[in-house]
Amino acid sequence: MRQIITRNDLSVQRHWQKELANAIKTPQELIKILNLDEQDFAAGFAARQSFPMLVPLPFVAKMAAGDKNDPLLRQVMPLEQELLQVPGYLLDPLEEHDTVVPGLLHKYQSRVLFIVKGGCAVNCRYCFRRHFPYQDNSPNKQQWQAAIDYISRHSEINEVILSGGDPLMAKDEHLDWLLTQLEQIPHLTRIRIHTRLPVVIPSRLTPELLSRLQTSRLKAVMVLHINHANEIDHTLRQGLQQARAHNITLLNQSVLLRGVNDSSQALVALSEALFAADVLPYYLHVLDKVAGAAHFDVPESQAQALIQAMLKALPGFLVPKLVREVAGEASKTPIDLHQ
Repeated sequence: MRQIITRNDLSVQRHWQKELANAIKTPQELIKILNLDEQDFAAGFAARQSFPMLVPLPFVAKMAAGDKNDPLLRQVMPLEQELLQVPGYLLDPLEEHDTVVPGLLHKYQSRVLFIVKGGCAVNCRYCFRRHFPYQDNSPNKQQWQAAIDYISRHSEINEVILSGGDPLMAKDEHLDWLLTQLEQIPHLTRIRIHTRLPVVIPSRLTPELLSRLQTSRLKAVMVLHINHANEIDHTLRQGLQQARAHNITLLNQSVLLRGVNDSSQALVALSEALFAADVLPYYLHVLDKVAGAAHFDVPESQAQALIQAMLKALPGFLVPKLVREVAGEASKTPIDLHQ
């Protein structure tokens, strides 16, 4: 049986790519590590055929052994419900197939979404891009240049959102090159990085990456994806506090997921844990209706009630905005709490 790498192994902390290479790729292996009963999950093994499984060991280390309902496990374990065809759940719910150049989406007036890398360090089973054609939208440096040229020609763009997949799957030296090119475009003021990688492999927040973002003329914002307070352990908290010490603004966006965080207690605990790690809650998304993820959906009325409960329990700055993505809209759509 594979051994979970301890968080204090400094040699591993210096090599996040080793953690990535050692990630778990089969349900059987994860079940064995967590001392679970294979029969509880066997019916869902076939779901790997449409969406592969990938779970780094540092994320596994945060799961409770023997608990088949662990909220972190539920996010990554293929389940039988993924095989159901549910009306209204689509392959491309946000209609992101229209790129202005390969790997660049210009759906918001002043921002562009730059797909830096096609892969992720973890495959979340509710991912709205689980069917996205990354093979056609995973640019190399030569293709990056076409995106950079597009941004240069459009002076209304002041912010570039590095996305994917996960942009931090790119090596530090490649990100340095890309950042250097973007810094030369005078109308850009901000660089935003949407990432889950530090949550599942905290060693990805390398000193080199943090220093490069700190010295950029572009204001750096990192938007993390954390759904449950158990995802924030001591190692991640230390890394995020280092990021803040490098003047990187830290925000978080979560997805409301049945069986993961669909209670006011879980959401309040998440906001408190985020703030303790120097991260501000930003968005709470209702599920994008992607095929294979219907079992995660939470009714909008329940989502509204959960935010109302959070408003009673927390100061306003720790309550995320409840939003949904609507295909073709020029921004996120806030959900009215009083409907």
